[in-house]
Amino acid sequence: MGKRSVPETSQIAGPHIPVLLDEVLAALAPLAGACIVDGTFGAGGYSRALLEAGATVVAIDRDPSVEPFAQALKAEFGDRFSFVAGTFSQLDALAAAHGPIDGVVLDIGVSSMQLDEGVRGFSFMREGPLDMRMSGQGESAADLVNRLDAEPLANLLYAFGEERKSRRIAQFIVAARETAPIATTLELGRIIEKAIGRKPGDAHPATRSFQALRIAVNGEFEQLVDGLFAAERLLPQGGRLAVISFHSLEDRIVKRFLDPEKGGPPQSRHLPQAQSEARRWVEVRKAVKAGEAELGRNPRARSSTLRSALRSDAVARPVRLDGLGVPQIRGAA
Repeated sequence: MGKRSVPETSQIAGPHIPVLLDEVLAALAPLAGACIVDGTFGAGGYSRALLEAGATVVAIDRDPSVEPFAQALKAEFGDRFSFVAGTFSQLDALAAAHGPIDGVVLDIGVSSMQLDEGVRGFSFMREGPLDMRMSGQGESAADLVNRLDAEPLANLLYAFGEERKSRRIAQFIVAARETAPIATTLELGRIIEKAIGRKPGDAHPATRSFQALRIAVNGEFEQLVDGLFAAERLLPQGGRLAVISFHSLEDRIVKRFLDPEKGGPPQSRHLPQAQSEARRWVEVRKAVKAGEAELGRNPRARSSTLRSALRSDAVARPVRLDGLGVPQIRGAA
């Protein structure tokens, strides 16, 4: 790959600063004349940068609140930008009508734009209804918190949030809702803080629980797996995939998807060796983290990890969870 000029992160307009932007653009290069699917459009930071670098962009998002950002890019870039409402788990079907695709970028998880809007119910730092639904449809976080018994609730918090004190938190939630349903973000945050306490300098005690509820409400692990396999079906040989994740559970799934041998059990040299599958992804790059300069501009980048690879000529696999390390809720049917 030759050197090229790309927009600086600080030049991207909008309330959401895309993380690892220069690294994502490098992973998807060359961009001039390429057609890229931005499967998690949000406020359009990656889409804008891709367009400014000369690409055509097909953007996808299930959040109806992103429409003004999509309209702004459409007005500025015309036919080089298209927006499709939907989930990135269906990106192959949604992008099929837009011609050959050269690359896919996925920025997994909740955006700072969503966290900043208290009415969306994603943040324990802002008063709002306990919602967390990205699409505004289906079961909300309040529904889960007020419906689940203590054991399945604890299992959810542990599996999806890696919350070690999940049982105590679940017990406090169940006790609190006996008086009245838990309806707001700050209310739930106070209950969790009361359950496990808070030491000075530590992250807010509700951090992991809110993560777990958000993942459950939006089916984020299922969406991620389906989106990765959709990208595998969509991209031709040499097509480029870049995925940014924000916690270890997501990153583990992406890592094992791109390199299945990372998720398999070690083979004994004393037994017959299992035959390796054809590799669907090649030139799988090492994980990339944000540097100090970016962290100074954008603290959100601290937990971000970028993984990228090129599509091989091997036929796409059927969707399967085996070996990906997808968290499972113990006792779930």
